Amino acid sequence: MKTILMGAIVAMAAAATPALAWQGQKVACYDKVWVPATYHTKKYLEYPAKMKWEHANGQMVEMHYPAVYIEKKSLAKAGHYVLRKAACR
Repeated sequence: MKTILMGAIVAMAAAATPALAWQGQKVACYDKVWVPATYHTKKYLEYPAKMKWEHANGQMVEMHYPAVYIEKKSLAKAGHYVLRKAACR
């Protein structure tokens, strides 16, 4: 009885060994890459451009002042991770 039992255990171990030794093949590899957030921006005119006469060093000088804009930013898409195909290491 012991020899039959031992034979069965050895036979099961021999049959299970190929399943334990099996290794798969790499098909494709990917890297995790961070994609930063994107924003929509819009400019709003705060002060228009203007020309102005000023008194400086005993002279009248015509000065130009450029327009002033305020930039408003709104989130279009939050930052996230994506998988990009890469060479396998």
